[in-house]
Amino acid sequence: MEAKTLGSATPRKPVLSVSARKIKDNAADWHNLILKWETLNDAGFVTANNIANTKISLLSKDKVELESSSPASDEGAEKVHPEYSKELEMLCEELQATLDSLTKIQVKMEKLSSTTKGVCELENYHYAEESKRPPLFHTWPTAHFYEVSRQLSDMYGEELRLKRTIAEELAHTTDHSLTLSYLSLWLHQPYVESDSKLLLESMLLETGHRAL
Repeated sequence: MEAKTLGSATPRKPVLSVSARKIKDNAADWHNLILKWETLNDAGFVTANNIANTKISLLSKDKVELESSSPASDEGAEKVHPEYSKELEMLCEELQATLDSLTKIQVKMEKLSSTTKGVCELENYHYAEESKRPPLFHTWPTAHFYEVSRQLSDMYGEELRLKRTIAEELAHTTDHSLTLSYLSLWLHQPYVESDSKLLLESMLLETGHRAL
């Protein structure tokens, strides 16, 4: 019976090297971080949109009060404005919390790039000659994993800086067109280039997270 069990066992997959395992783990981390980023980006857009709508309402009330200024309307302004100001403040704090979470993700992306660079340096130490260096998985040289990680990290770093600017300006602008531009920029993420998904999927495919 023992022989039968051994004979029917599924062949074991080849054990990955330490470098390959680290690269594969990093690829999975990239996938998870980008999913979290997209979720936060959507949530941040909802908050930014609410900030814009609250600001528009506040400006509309200011305009009405200026056009019909009287002691009575001044008293009404004192009652209405604190409510809107408080709501705006809470929304700005909410957007800042989203930015803080995005910053943490981007820091983790930087660390992934650093660890991938470390794997490259380790491979350089072991294989002085490029011709003797076997690929860790299918076709990619080890250095290409770092190049992709660096590209992705730079994209999201630039995008984070843009979002910080949007968050700082959104609650203070009185220009409707500019407000719409800020919202569009937040949603469409111009610094996250269109090939970012291709870079990620290629890395997942190369490391075996996606079936060939």
